[in-house]
Amino acid sequence: MNIDVIMRDGCRVAVMLLKWACLLVGLSACVGSACAVFLWLLDQAAGTRVSHPWLLYGLPAAGIAIGLLYHWFGRTAEGGNNLIVDQIHEPGGGVPLRMAPLVLVGTVVSHLFGASVGREGTAVQMGGSIASAIGRLCRLRDVHEIRILLMSGIAAGFAAVFGTPVAGAVFGMEVLRVGRIEYGALVPVILAATVADWVCHAWGIEHVPYTLGFHGYAGRDGRFFHADIILLAKVMVAGVAFGLASLLFAESVHRVAALLRRACPMPWLRPGIGGVLTIALVWICGSRDYLGLGIIAPEDGGASILDFFGPGHYPLAWAWKLVFTVAVLAAGFKGGEVTPLFFIGAGLGNTLSGILHAPVDLLAAVGFVAVFAGAANTPLACTLMGVELFGAADIVYFATGCFVAYVCSGHSGIYLAQRIAVPKRYTARSMAGVTLRQVRAGYQPDIPGPSMDGKTSS
Repeated sequence: MNIDVIMRDGCRVAVMLLKWACLLVGLSACVGSACAVFLWLLDQAAGTRVSHPWLLYGLPAAGIAIGLLYHWFGRTAEGGNNLIVDQIHEPGGGVPLRMAPLVLVGTVVSHLFGASVGREGTAVQMGGSIASAIGRLCRLRDVHEIRILLMSGIAAGFAAVFGTPVAGAVFGMEVLRVGRIEYGALVPVILAATVADWVCHAWGIEHVPYTLGFHGYAGRDGRFFHADIILLAKVMVAGVAFGLASLLFAESVHRVAALLRRACPMPWLRPGIGGVLTIALVWICGSRDYLGLGIIAPEDGGASILDFFGPGHYPLAWAWKLVFTVAVLAAGFKGGEVTPLFFIGAGLGNTLSGILHAPVDLLAAVGFVAVFAGAANTPLACTLMGVELFGAADIVYFATGCFVAYVCSGHSGIYLAQRIAVPKRYTARSMAGVTLRQVRAGYQPDIPGPSMDGKTSS
């Protein structure tokens, strides 16, 4: 090969790498900073709500205000996480920049008045919105480049809001398709996730530390092995329960949302209904433990994610949190599902530990990540999240719980724009290529459907 050709190719590669380094560092700095502001505002909102309990009674009005905000200014931004996934699959109109401020304001207001929502949806939407805006600013036209930038935005938002850069990177690649990871974006997403997490931390944001005391059983020789066969079997049984909880949560949100759409045609009014339901639920259960994120209980002895790792037992806490969260998410409140799923999983693990006679902190930790794995169809990202949050000593249990929950959650999930790459059952192989939205709309697995290359499968 001519030396001039080699030099030109080398220069092109160098320019491309420099361009992407600048794009990704700029994107990550913006997303990390936005997440830092968001997390600080969430802390202020939560503290204000706890100090002023009467704010709960303003939740219906706050919900209507959020509904009107999206009704007047939202337009395509109403699509949320699913819009970003759709744009990665088939780039078109892009993700509007207004999605970032809309979802940030909507989520902070939701938490201020006590809605049981999370924060991952906000971080992911801000990441996708900023990524799309940077793509337009830099006049990216190549579909592959746009997809990589959006995946990097998802990874950056997820990593910064939870402090888990490796899980965030894998999540950005795994969340697109059920059963397959988009390895083409491997280097960009890990760079974006790491830088965004670092920037968020540099702003002084600290994430809640989780302590897992269980690190295995010592054998006869006094050494610890990475898995006990009996305990592993118990984790597998718990994984089935975690997967069914994931399925129950996802289907409840979708079905209740459909019911509310039929009952109330005005979308801006539906969050008000969710606010009224939340107040009624507080009266019925007699507790405010299920408002907001639920990481720390508002009062001593209450149910919270941190409390589930301790000696106390909370048999129905996970079910109450599920009901509270379904009521507001189905009604249209903004925030996300992940932190409530952490609560549901850790609470269910706490309950199952007594039934299965297993270490309570271990099952709480496995449930923490496994219910999310089943609901989001991201078992690898959630396994790595378990390692980043709780340490690597129990990785076999994390992986087992996440993988079993993923299989048992069926072809459902919280992100309906996900496409099925590898069906969870061999008998459902004709589903390859369809979205979870199509599955819920009545797609029949025994009818020939499109494959990943667009051809008809039989």
